[in-house]
This record gives sequence, C-alpha cells and structure tokens, in this order.
Amino acid sequence: MRNVRLQIAYDGSRFYGWQRQDGFVSVQESLEDAFACLIGERVSVQGSGRTDTGVHALRQVANVHVQTALTDDRLRHGLNAHLPESVVVRRLETCADAFHARFSAIGKRYVYVATTTRFKPAFGSQYTTWERSALDFDAMRSAARDLLGTHDFRGLCSTGSKPTTTIRTIRGLRWLARRERLAFVIEADGFLYNMVRAIAGTLFDIGRGRLATSCIRDVLESGDRGAAGPTAPPAGLYLLRVRYAEPTFAGPDPGPKGSPGVFQL
Repeated sequence: MRNVRLQIAYDGSRFYGWQRQDGFVSVQESLEDAFACLIGERVSVQGSGRTDTGVHALRQVANVHVQTALTDDRLRHGLNAHLPESVVVRRLETCADAFHARFSAIGKRYVYVATTTRFKPAFGSQYTTWERSALDFDAMRSAARDLLGTHDFRGLCSTGSKPTTTIRTIRGLRWLARRERLAFVIEADGFLYNMVRAIAGTLFDIGRGRLATSCIRDVLESGDRGAAGPTAPPAGLYLLRVRYAEPTFAGPDPGPKGSPGVFQL
C-alpha cells in the first residue's frame, strides 16, 4: 500500500463537478472507475477541493492510497488508458503517507477568462465567458487592488458550505489583457465557495459601470453579498495550480524518447 498524488487536467463542461454524486458523471468518479478497471479494487480519490459543474482544471491535485506493483509511470499510463478523453492524469508520483491533497495545501491559483467581442464566439463557448459590454479596465484594476491582503470574504461567496472561517488572504492578482480576451489570475491561501466567480462578476459589473469602483472595499467591510455583483458563469474559470509546502511534481517529464515537442528540458 502506498500513497500517490496525481496532477489532473479536465474539461469541466463534460462533468457535473469534481465530487462524486449518484446519477451524475463527476471527475472523482471517473478517476475511481479508472483505478477499479486497472488494479481491480475500489479506491477513494481525494481532491484538493471541489470544482463546480463547468469549471475546468489544468493542474488539479489529488491523492489516493493504492496497493499495486505498477511503477508510477506505468500506473499513470494505465489510468489514462481507462479515462474519458476529457480528463487526463498529467503527472503521478508516490509521496509521503501523510500527504493529503486538500489538508496539505497552502494555496491555490485560479484564472478567469472572458472573450470581449461584439458578437458571440463561433466556437469554444464552454471555455470562456462572453462579455460584449464596453469595459472600463482602469476601474476594474483599481477596484481589484482592494482585494489584496487578508479580509473577511463572506460578502464575496455563495451559500452552500459552512467553512470554519470566511477570512482569506489574497496574495496576488494579475491582469492579462489582449485584443479579444480579458483575464485575471488570482492566488490566495484558500477560496470560499464560488468566491472567484463572485469576484469576477463584481469586477465585470464595475467595468460595465453598474457598480462603483469602491464596491469591493464596501462589500468587504459590510459583508453584504447583495451589494456585490452576480456570480459569474463557470465556463471562464480554471484551476491553475495548487501549492504545497513540499516540492511536488518537480523536474521534467520525459517520455520513452525524451520530452515531447521541440524543447527538450
């Protein structure tokens, strides 16, 4: 029996979220089914957190205790052979028995992406939010600065979970602006239920001129969810990275004939 951690990417539009639930296809269930097919027994895969229906992940992290003679690399190959095309195990490594994908995490990073065109995109609508309004980018950036630091974010989350505390620390927020794309990358020690989507909805309403630039500061002080913007759609949200105190998935990932592509690391 050993503890292995996995780095997973998935298309959230194909699943009813991360968490296993009867009657609906989830990422967790797909992974557990793949393990059952490969090693012949049911296991419980523990993720770093739950992503909702339609939310994507580039580097979700999970761990699972398994009993198998397969090496890490062969175990990864076998799992990917049994997984649907919308989810892939990018990396897999044996780790300390005490490691837990959720409880060992010290931070997470998300990106929220919007397509800013006059007309709806012809394809890829499940991977980005469409925003056709003219946006005051300076107002959005100015308002976002009030998010940095340690605050009570009860006014920027949804009901549905009961955390021990609603205080979180946002360590950084960076904007990415292109001709037809607008995105922000946000990192914190943790996030509340729908917190990033609530932040995105509020920032875009500020950009549209529907809310004042001071809205973020006012909501943090009052804790009034009704004073903030709507919860933004899930399609634009991606889990980018989960941080841990120890190094995880370090080094290159060479295949049988070296690293894929033209850059050999």
